[in-house]
This record gives sequence, C-alpha cells and structure tokens, in this order.
Amino acid sequence: MTKLYKIHYPSPIGILEIIGTTEAITEIRFMSDEEVESHQPNTPQPDLPLVVKKCHTELAEYFTGSRQQFSVALAPQGTPFQQSVWQALLDIPFGQTSTYLAVSKRINNEKAIRAVGQANGRNPIGIIIPCHRVIGSDRTLTGYGGGLWRKKWLLEHEKADIIMSKQLRLKGLE
Repeated sequence: MTKLYKIHYPSPIGILEIIGTTEAITEIRFMSDEEVESHQPNTPQPDLPLVVKKCHTELAEYFTGSRQQFSVALAPQGTPFQQSVWQALLDIPFGQTSTYLAVSKRINNEKAIRAVGQANGRNPIGIIIPCHRVIGSDRTLTGYGGGLWRKKWLLEHEKADIIMSKQLRLKGLE
C-alpha cells in the first residue's frame, strides 16, 4: 500500500487538505467546518515529500496572484472516462471558462454532457484541475463541490471571462 502524506493550506476560501504520495498529488479537498474545528496546527510530517511541499508552495503562489499554471505532478484516481474529462479540464486556460457541452465535445463524446458534469463533480484535485472553470451553457455557475460561493470567488480571483460579463448569475443564489 502506498503511503499518503498530508499537509494543510489555509487558503482565503477555507483550509485545503493536500494529499499525495512521494511521486504526485492525489487529492486536494476543502476541509469541512467540523474538520476545521478539530484541526490541530499544521505540523507537517517530517518525511513530507518534495511534491507535496511544492504543491503547498504553488497553491500559495496561486492565491497571492503570482501563479497561473501549476507544474506539480498529479495522479487523480478515477475511471478512464473521468481521467479524460479531468485531462480536458487542464486545457482550460487561467481566466477563461468552458461549458459542460464544450468539454464533452473536447473528449469526442458530445452526448456525454451529464457524465461530464458527474466527472467534473468527482474531480479529486480541485483548483489545480480547474473544474471551477466549467459553467452552464447559459453562463450560470452550476455545481461545485466546494460550494458555489467558492467557485465564484475562484473565477473572480482569476478575473475569468464570465465575471467580466454582466450576465453572471448564480443558480440558487440569485
């Protein structure tokens, strides 16, 4: 069994738990309120791998505005279909958005819009695999595991094309 290493990053939108192996990042997730309440001060494991430290640094750079692209090695676990969707998400440039339909076309499966949405929702490496950049065809912000307010925050942080549009609407938050 592969050993997993964890470190926490106190981002402006909540504490992120970074999980990885000696080779790659396997998960970045928002910690729940309950987890945060019981959260002990971040004492990194003494043998924390370079890739996990690098991810922590790159996230800090992203949140301070000095990084637009990540270079840390990733190893998300999922089905071949999910992997294809997550790979397509990596092609959405910083500051831009795409739609579920466009992603389904990108993976050559135009009829898989719902499956693309489900794969997007199961993305284990949020922010770095930018599922927050996928919006509805009607330009609404739909679905985000970390909450729509975080999705909106991330897009505003990136000054994404949709934020510049006056058509921005939050489904369920209007």
